[in-house]
Amino acid sequence: MKKIMLALVYTALALGANPSFGQSADIKPLRDGDMKKLVVHDSPVATSSVAFQLEDDGGETTLEAWQGKYVLINFWATWCAPCRKEMPQLNALQKEFGGDDFEVLTIATGRNTPDGIKRFFADAGVDSLPRHQDPKQALASQMGIFGLPITVVMDPEGREIARLRGDADWSSDSAKAIVQALIAGKADS
Repeated sequence: MKKIMLALVYTALALGANPSFGQSADIKPLRDGDMKKLVVHDSPVATSSVAFQLEDDGGETTLEAWQGKYVLINFWATWCAPCRKEMPQLNALQKEFGGDDFEVLTIATGRNTPDGIKRFFADAGVDSLPRHQDPKQALASQMGIFGLPITVVMDPEGREIARLRGDADWSSDSAKAIVQALIAGKADS
């Protein structure tokens, strides 16, 4: 009996000491409307270390460069109609919440020319998001990105904690509440 009690106490302490576990669980009740499509993982999942291209021929990087903050990674393409709809909302989310604890990262996957991406952003009024590319879909493939748009939430340790398939209303109160909860959790840890 004593061993069982110690095991339960140890498990409770281990779960409580894992900030990502608590934060992932905390955002579940905040999902409403389109955000109900946000699948919050029971435990964090490793992301890929495959390199992708930085905007304006800035070289290559990996998702590891964004560790230390929550990142909303949006995989999209210039031909994707739902992407056109949600990109201005993601831009507004970055303007409102982007900073040391949170960032919206956009990665155009597949055949998207740099000029085409610039036109897409200009037409959509997007001025606060990066224009990174994954032209050979290496990162997208490694992360199981099939169909667009797909948005992945990465925790400060660089692990995937949630995923949303398809477009969503990123200007909704629910989306903003989720981002605020993540930022608040980061500030507390």
